[in-house]
Amino acid sequence: MIKAVVWGENIHEQTSDVVAAIYPEGMHSCIAQALNADAGITATTATLQDADHGLTLARLDDTDVLLWWGHAAHGEVSDVVVDLVAEAVWGGMGLIVLHSAHFSKIFKKLMGTPCSLTWREAGERERLWVTTPGHPIARGLPDHFELESEEMYGEPFAIPEPLETVFLGWFQGGEVFRSGVTFRRGAGNVFYFQPGHETYPTYHDANIRKVLVNAVHWAAPAQPRRQHITEAPNRDVDEALEPITARGPKLHRPGEKGLR
Repeated sequence: MIKAVVWGENIHEQTSDVVAAIYPEGMHSCIAQALNADAGITATTATLQDADHGLTLARLDDTDVLLWWGHAAHGEVSDVVVDLVAEAVWGGMGLIVLHSAHFSKIFKKLMGTPCSLTWREAGERERLWVTTPGHPIARGLPDHFELESEEMYGEPFAIPEPLETVFLGWFQGGEVFRSGVTFRRGAGNVFYFQPGHETYPTYHDANIRKVLVNAVHWAAPAQPRRQHITEAPNRDVDEALEPITARGPKLHRPGEKGLR
């Protein structure tokens, strides 16, 4: 069973009547419901307002895939939590970054780029094309599908070259966007998926929900998570696999942690 956590900022649902009407229990709950409909996934939720944003070290250690939606309060996310999530991804936890979370601290940290783009909020029709047929994230989908209303995201998208581009989005105004892209960071699989503006019922759409279920299965680690991934131990001479004798001057003492 894949253990997923859906993290939501949970601000627009409380401040916008439009968003609250579409997602009365929150976008995070709607996404979790879609995932829990799959027999191979158990999904829970966490929000910005929870203690430690709901993402303690113990919970992250017990999470196979984390889904992240944010928009209005990227700066309010604790750097300590961001570092914990990054270390979990490097160790093998899957991460799915949704819509405006392209500007989240965790995505920018993992990408090492501005992650900027062009945008327009005009309720445009979006046509999503599967550009990598046969990819596990596109399993069971037609070669293209449409959303009646979405926020336009357009190129250039300031991200590193993706490992794979699974979806290409075309918008009614003429722009195109790499709407579904994958990365590998350390031992962790990362998927960015563009659809999901809060004033539209995107996460109720059957094709979008299928993408999310597929993505969770794809992102889940195939091997046990690596622990303490950021440690850099100093191997003493007597720990070498073959006999060696230390020689030459030394900057560090035996067992010293070294400079970071």
